[in-house]
Amino acid sequence: MEIWINPACSKCRSAVKLLDAEGADYTVRRYLEDVPTEDEIRDVLSRLGLEPWDITRTQEAVAEELGLKDWPRDAASRDRWVTALAEHPKLIQRPIITADDGTAVVARTDEAVREALSR
Repeated sequence: MEIWINPACSKCRSAVKLLDAEGADYTVRRYLEDVPTEDEIRDVLSRLGLEPWDITRTQEAVAEELGLKDWPRDAASRDRWVTALAEHPKLIQRPIITADDGTAVVARTDEAVREALSR
């Protein structure tokens, strides 16, 4: 199991605390420093069953600069979104846990963390 975190994020710290309390075996990836490649983002999206715009933090300043709110949300635009996430990892929603069963969850709640642990 791997968790993508930003240590400055309270949701990330809560998720790590819960993983530790449950004795989970996991690896931490500080995704702002160890930036995921476009292929890794595509893999996580597939595992999540989501589209790139579903995990994009649209309230970030860089999202405004890029004009993301006006980008199409369709199959033809998917690669453009993935590229933006890889080039600006701050846009990636957090934390994301990749579970041992090949799935993933956006672990913003204790329930989502527990869901990842149960897989």
